[in-house]
This record gives sequence, C-alpha cells and structure tokens, in this order.
Amino acid sequence: MLSTKLERMGSGAGFIAALDQSGGSTPRALKLYGIEEDRYSNDDEMFDLVHAMRERIVTSPAFTSEHILAAILFEKTMDRTFAGQPAADYLWDTKKILPILKVDKGLADPANGVRLMKPIGDLDDLLERAKKAHIFGTKMRSVVLSANAEGIASNVEQQFAFARQISDAGLIPILEPEIDIKAPDKEESEQILLAEIMERLATEIFDLPIMFKVSIPTVDNFYAPLIDHPSVLRVVALSGGYSRDEADERLARNHRLIASFSRALTEGLTESMTDEEFNAALAASIDAIYKASIT
Repeated sequence: MLSTKLERMGSGAGFIAALDQSGGSTPRALKLYGIEEDRYSNDDEMFDLVHAMRERIVTSPAFTSEHILAAILFEKTMDRTFAGQPAADYLWDTKKILPILKVDKGLADPANGVRLMKPIGDLDDLLERAKKAHIFGTKMRSVVLSANAEGIASNVEQQFAFARQISDAGLIPILEPEIDIKAPDKEESEQILLAEIMERLATEIFDLPIMFKVSIPTVDNFYAPLIDHPSVLRVVALSGGYSRDEADERLARNHRLIASFSRALTEGLTESMTDEEFNAALAASIDAIYKASIT
C-alpha cells in the first residue's frame, strides 16, 4: 500500500490542496468565506465553522483525484469526519486523495532573519495518532524573512531534525522553509536556502523519501536540482500571498514544481453560494491550479 501511495505522490499529475488553517489563520479564512467574527464566540464554534467549510470543499464533486494528489489537514480535522467517515479515510478510501497532517505548532518570534517553529513537544504522540488515522505524511512550516545565512542555516537544521523524527516514525515529511515573498532580498535568500538544503541532502540519509514545500522562486526553475535529487519525492509550492492568477502564472513557468495552495485554492468561495455556484467556482479554481502544476 505504501508503494502505491509513494508512486501516486511521486509521479501523479495534480497538486496538493492545503486545508490546514490553524487557530491563528482561521479567522481570516472564515472572513474570506463570508463568515464574520460575530458568528462565533469561542474556538470550538470557530473550528466547527471552518470544518463545515472544509467538508463542503472535500465532499464537492469538483474535489477529485483527477486533479488533486493530496490534502493537508489541521490536527483537529484529523480527529473529525467527512461525510460520516474519519477524515483521512474519507480522503483516501473514497476519493483516492492522500491525507497529510500539519504538525507544527506555529512560529516563534523573529530572530536572525527567520521565524523558526515553536517546539513540538508532543510530536511522537501526534505521529502515533497520525499513523493510526492512516495519514500518509506531514507538513511543518517555518519562515525566512531575509538573507541571513546564520538564520537560514538554523531554519534548515530545525526542519531536518523534525523530518528525521517524522521519517523514523514511518511518515513522509514535507519540509516547508517558506521565504517571505515580500523579502527585499528574496532571491539571495533562495540561493542560501537551496545551498543549505543540498548540503544536508548530501550527508543525511532517510529510510523514506522526503518532500519540500517552497515559495515560488524569483528565478524560474531555480529548484530543479532539488526536484531532481534522488532522496526527494516531490517539491511543491505555496501561493505565499500572490493572487491565484499570479500564483498560477508564476508556477506554470517552473516545470515539475506543483502547487500546494491554501488561500489561492479557496479564493472566491463563500458560504452564501448555492451548491451549484460553489461547485462551479471550486472546479474552476482546481482546473486552473492543476494546469499550472502539470507544466
């Protein structure tokens, strides 16, 4: 079964749907969906509303394995159901879409031009729960704010340390050292980041392949060496604040780099839409992102 899933992720045509908004980003996601903060009075109510949004997306007839390889879930989503099935089982058993779990706990304060991840103290327990829930892999995000070589090195070191722990548990880690698209020295940051990653890959051996999620690079096809590395299953890109149209246009110029979009995927979807309107808008979004991902 794992070999089938690895083949699907490694060579399948499509992209990853990121549906992993956490506590910090959920209010904005709900507002874009047309749900204001006065609709909920606590976190439980907020997460119920965002889960209803996610369930509407994944159960839509537009959300299929023809275009989507995997979906990234928030921890609370993993513990819930879609259409009456455990969330991860619904994705794979019903839709043939691989379930991936966001495992980071958010970002630490900026230091040395980066924002590292906060400690993940319960990671072993979370990985065990993920395996029992039939999760395929994990994702963890940190951020590069400027071309600070020391900070970027510490960022990559932290990503690889967690990736080791995740791989040893039998899951496929997605390392996400995002570079802020507004960084004034973004291109230089990318050069430092790629050099650090390639140096690590030259010396660190994993039993399972690993993946990377990166910001769409300044120079087209910049991450080709990473995509070609034998230890790397797939390299995916976040939309990073670009509009969907701009993210799609930039992504399409980067061959074999596929999308892992969140906000850009759901752009234009609102709670008030009829099911027909919602499904048509989602289908158009998915089709555009898919076309940008298969170049």
